Amino acid sequence: MSDTIDGRLKTMGITLPEAAAPAANYVPYVISGNLLYLSGQLPIEGGKIAVTGLVGTDVALADAQRAAELCAINILAQAKSALAGDLGRIARVIKLNGFVASAPGFTEQHLVINGASNLIAGVLGDAGKHARAAVGMAALPLNASVEIDAILEISL
Repeated sequence: MSDTIDGRLKTMGITLPEAAAPAANYVPYVISGNLLYLSGQLPIEGGKIAVTGLVGTDVALADAQRAAELCAINILAQAKSALAGDLGRIARVIKLNGFVASAPGFTEQHLVINGASNLIAGVLGDAGKHARAAVGMAALPLNASVEIDAILEISL
């Protein structure tokens, strides 16, 4: 399956970055049994937050969806690091939790997080279909517009 995942990434024009180091006192992932818990990932591209501000005033919906895609790319990068480079060990994405820095009155968080859901399903196929939450927040770390964490089932 890993070859298929690599092929899908290549077809989509995605090169996974190196997994980002934690920005505070936490670890980027925890493996417990056959579950991989990934800490929240920000829309980092080229070593910096690519999309900042509140969605609905500072950030347009399409830009927020791109931020969610970047979070998903960083989720895959962290998973690759946790799994010694073998994304084929992902049996199923169980859940994504999406957090959107939202202006008052903005209610399309679900559409923002679709950016991540669509990318994950596109890369992982059926294993990428997941449960999720899409929640509005007053602010996120480093003024990021989106943050997403994940729970994955992995083969041991």
